[in-house]
Amino acid sequence: MLKKCFLGLLACFMVTVLAIGGGFWGLKWYAGQPVKIAMEQPFTIEKGDSLGRVASRLAEVGVLAYPQAFSVMGRVLGKAGSLRAGDYLIMPNSSLLDVFTLFTEGRVRYYDIALIEGHTLTEAITSLNQHPKLTDPLRPDALPAFYQSLGIQGSPEGLFYPDTYFFEAGTPVAAILTRAHKRLQTVLDEEWQGKAENLPFENAYQALVMASLVEKETGAAFERPDIAGVFVRRLQRNMRLQSDPTVIYGMGKRYEGNLSRKMLREKTPYNTYVINGLPPTPIALVGREAIHAALHPAGGETLYFVAKGDGTHFFSESLIEHNRAVRKYQVTERRDDYRSRVVN
Repeated sequence: MLKKCFLGLLACFMVTVLAIGGGFWGLKWYAGQPVKIAMEQPFTIEKGDSLGRVASRLAEVGVLAYPQAFSVMGRVLGKAGSLRAGDYLIMPNSSLLDVFTLFTEGRVRYYDIALIEGHTLTEAITSLNQHPKLTDPLRPDALPAFYQSLGIQGSPEGLFYPDTYFFEAGTPVAAILTRAHKRLQTVLDEEWQGKAENLPFENAYQALVMASLVEKETGAAFERPDIAGVFVRRLQRNMRLQSDPTVIYGMGKRYEGNLSRKMLREKTPYNTYVINGLPPTPIALVGREAIHAALHPAGGETLYFVAKGDGTHFFSESLIEHNRAVRKYQVTERRDDYRSRVVN
């Protein structure tokens, strides 16, 4: 009788062991199965989503079959409550275990936005505010407090570095601008430390102002040092800079696309046809190359330049030579496809 009971218990134990072993083998097999997609699949886990809800939605978008098994896999792994909210990108060569690990390790999808050299800060903030994956847009009434929090006194123009910034969905606009401000400070300090000698700048901020003029005037990148050289020599000789972009910036929203002689004579703090020296602030976002050019201007005797219409400029040493070039490139031989930037 005891022998029969023992054999019965042993049989039950073996069945249980086989069932458990089969279950683990089955889950291991399931975890190694590839996802059922041929292309990248965006997927979002919202705050508060349960493992079951995530599994069901994965099945709905065609990533996997048998969502209940996906939930069981998560519970067996002891991480059913470890899913992290965020946007993800599921790759077509992933296994189901890869997908689960993606969610529990929080390897979220990153987005990017570019702040463009030569754009104004207003244009940059508008672009940031319109990005669908950034949150908490900065409205005009909130900007003064934000600038104050960064320690900016006076105009914030030019104090943010143009670059491509990567971020998670839900990042506030202010976080991107904070990174851009810190980056600008770092780059400007690095470039200022290595500046050339005998430059007409009292501090790094004045160099930044000059760099913004170089940024706005340059159509071909290789001309930055030449344009900086012209402006630096004009400053050194107490000549007015006579830069059209400064006039346009000073006019603000009143500028509608064409400069007139009247506009060039209008006195604003930024009209370098009227004022002496540099404008009071930068007029645009400035990249490292423009800052470097302002601090390492090309040598020579040129004091003037005029756009040739192909994105490059003709540089002159004398006003007579400059006036001839203006007539040639702007009047008698003006290109039908006239443009201010080089076409790549």
